[in-house]
Amino acid sequence: MLKDEVILIISNKMRLIRTEAGYTQDKMATVIGLSKKTLVQIEKGRVEASWTAAIAVCALFRDSDTLASALGGEPLEVIEMIAREEMDFRKEKTLGGKVWWKEINKRGGYVLQQNLFSKHFRILDEDDYRIYSSFDEEGARDRFEEVSS
Repeated sequence: MLKDEVILIISNKMRLIRTEAGYTQDKMATVIGLSKKTLVQIEKGRVEASWTAAIAVCALFRDSDTLASALGGEPLEVIEMIAREEMDFRKEKTLGGKVWWKEINKRGGYVLQQNLFSKHFRILDEDDYRIYSSFDEEGARDRFEEVSS
């Protein structure tokens, strides 16, 4: 998943995210730092949100069911990986990938998974803590071999 794809997804879901939160257009615009006019343009599909607005939406509405289903469960993880290209985590607890994840490999208490929506990869330890995430399959497989050996 690329930055432009995330921006498009968030732009297309902006009205649903706003209504799910119970916000008016005025309130939503204020919360994410846009003018109401710009928010209306985004909701009507005339313009796309900026990367900064997309990040704000993911951060402030990270518990949104609409956002979770559109990005595969963890909006901030997707945003962080796009912004940083890949991440080596230090013990971030997950739900274990029971919903939006496909298991690729499992060994030595570690599991390599791929998100069904965003297509990114992550490695979890035996307690479901995320220790690595990346869009690069080869890099994820290499890191999995390194930690699971």
